[in-house]
Amino acid sequence: MIACLGRIVHDSDAESKLDDDVSTIFNSLNLQGSIENGDVSGIASKDFGGLYSVKPLYLIRPSGAEDISRVVKAAAGTPHLTVAARGNGHSINGQAMADGGYVIDMRSTGENHFKLLTVNGSPCIDVSGGALWEDVLRRCVSRFGLAPRSWTDYLSLTVGGTLSNAGVSGQAFRYGPQTSNVTELEVVTGKGDITVCSETQNPELFFGALGGLGQFGIMTRARVKLQLAPDMVRWIRVVYAEFEEFTRDAEFLVSQKEDESFDYVEGFVFCNNDDPVNGWPSVQLNPDQEFNPAHLPQTAGPVLYCLELAFHYRNSDLPSTVDMAVSRLVGGLGFVDGLISQVDVSYMGFLLRVKRAEQDAKANGVWDNPHPWLNLFVSKSDIVEFDQTVFKKMVKNGIGGPMLIYPLLRSKWDSRTSVALPEGEIFYIVALLRFVPKGPSVEKKVAENREIVKWCIKEGLDFKLYLPHYRAKEDWKRHFGNQWTRFEKRKANFDPMAILAPGQRIFKRTNQ
Repeated sequence: MIACLGRIVHDSDAESKLDDDVSTIFNSLNLQGSIENGDVSGIASKDFGGLYSVKPLYLIRPSGAEDISRVVKAAAGTPHLTVAARGNGHSINGQAMADGGYVIDMRSTGENHFKLLTVNGSPCIDVSGGALWEDVLRRCVSRFGLAPRSWTDYLSLTVGGTLSNAGVSGQAFRYGPQTSNVTELEVVTGKGDITVCSETQNPELFFGALGGLGQFGIMTRARVKLQLAPDMVRWIRVVYAEFEEFTRDAEFLVSQKEDESFDYVEGFVFCNNDDPVNGWPSVQLNPDQEFNPAHLPQTAGPVLYCLELAFHYRNSDLPSTVDMAVSRLVGGLGFVDGLISQVDVSYMGFLLRVKRAEQDAKANGVWDNPHPWLNLFVSKSDIVEFDQTVFKKMVKNGIGGPMLIYPLLRSKWDSRTSVALPEGEIFYIVALLRFVPKGPSVEKKVAENREIVKWCIKEGLDFKLYLPHYRAKEDWKRHFGNQWTRFEKRKANFDPMAILAPGQRIFKRTNQ
């Protein structure tokens, strides 16, 4: 098999031999799934970011963990081949690509696992690493009336993809990120070993893989915590003119006990103008309502702030009971009088809210534009300075997409995972989600992102990139800080030849 791999990699015969090569490699690997030449399939050479494009040698659609193990072991037998796991292709900077290597399309394994279990008296679901979260949601709610506790805003992402980063949304303040809501994994390591791991069984691999950027293994199964799914959601947005008031209320809400706060807390920045994408029209939840800027104080600046909240309830709850509970929670907040918008939607409809935005963007031809996104975790101690420079100056005219900001609690994150976080109990996620037309403006927006990061470093802000992307090893060392040694040791233990996830550009492939 290894000799066959070497011949195909270095063969310079005409294109007519491609099908023969694919057939040969397929037979040598003894795969149960399928394989395509990298020149034939374009899916593996691009991602949602639209900023990078490199061709793999082959795109492999495995039938399960055994196929993935065979591919990794085959790559290990060569001096240079790498393997990248690709979920639904929503990386931004080519993280799921493998230049001249193998790309594994995890979606082909999406239906492999779906089993309800009870673990220590609590419900859990075994799902495939290649399953989409939106499918997990639909199946869990429709079959069992249950749902995972922690989500991402956009659910057309694979389970393994988000768990390899963290998985954050407005529920994370209460339950932690998705990485804090998994009790067991099945992982194919960089050695090709199929390993079941948990907090008590192979814990170093378990915690390493969670938030590990795909560096230690490919997740083929995850055991996810569940809870009772509510029927309905009261979805609320309230507007602030002052950042200090916005952060005070946001931090208050995420610090309260479960029955004394909302079930979901997020926030975003928007422009103090009538721009349809970045301004007042982006706030209203009820299409029959219009944003009335007359309510704003004269001291309002170029940007405003919105808290987005959700209150869960059941169909059996009396409307007056829901109104009273929401009024009590909203009544303690210091938003601008008159600037509140709210609607009642189904729980499924709320969690799939970005799906509707995706459908609209696809209809308008915007969804396939490049997405030079920037995601950061910023310490509470530096968030005011960040607002004054980035929001009020650098991006005060908008970015052509959402500008998210909301607080998270460090105590809800497990420090044993590979995720790098700022210091302090409260930190903020900041997400600049740009939608940019193809052309020269793309590189300009990428440069703006780099300027923001450079400014953070220069001013000594306590921050970390979320969904990180660096080119130099020194930058990765700075990113992980005192966790770098642990990260490096885990790599040496579980992927000593640096076969996995080459698109992250953390480690270089070795021969031994």
